Amino acid sequence: MKITSLGHSSLLIETGGKRLLVDPFITGNDKVDGKIDIKDLKPDYILVTHAHQDHTLDVEEIGKMSKATVVSNFEIATHYENKGLKAHPMNHGGSWKFDFGTLKYVNAIHTSSFPDGTYGGQPGGFILSSEGKHIYIAGDTALTMDMKLIPMSFKLDLAVLPIGDNFTMGVDDAILASDFVECPKILGYHYDTFGYIVIDHKESVQKFSEHGKELILLEIGGSLTV
Repeated sequence: MKITSLGHSSLLIETGGKRLLVDPFITGNDKVDGKIDIKDLKPDYILVTHAHQDHTLDVEEIGKMSKATVVSNFEIATHYENKGLKAHPMNHGGSWKFDFGTLKYVNAIHTSSFPDGTYGGQPGGFILSSEGKHIYIAGDTALTMDMKLIPMSFKLDLAVLPIGDNFTMGVDDAILASDFVECPKILGYHYDTFGYIVIDHKESVQKFSEHGKELILLEIGGSLTV
């Protein structure tokens, strides 16, 4: 499984012969600065954790260009179906076997509304199981005891956790989250994009290291393989 950072909480995951785009916020992100062209992404699926603009800005345009299937909670999936996109609705605790692998929609503690104030359902995260690997994509969330349920069913190879603080967990809570999900390899996201969520990279990596864990901070366009 190849995972590429597209900035903020946007990821491109290549697995099972398919391309999965997570929470596309690219054209509105000044940090991207021309490094990513949404025309080149060509996803088969778009995974949406919640409705906030910094996770959905480019969903409609990319979905129409690529004919990708939007996978999200019922309200978000319905929203995009009404705009002419293909969608697969899910809800908390549910799993579905796709042609690339299996997704389980899990709890997150956050809010969820579209930029116009329309209700965006309840926020969530995903457990992606594909090619014998299991990845937890937390979405925007606080630290929650629900995370302790994950290792009861999955041995994670990677946990993707927000670390920017203020709107989500910060570094210290993300370290606890990595304990809860029993995964020492963490890809950090949702940091640096705005003034509220700027982090000290060196200090953050060191804190994880002191707890025997690896924090990976990818440059925009940078990739890792699981």
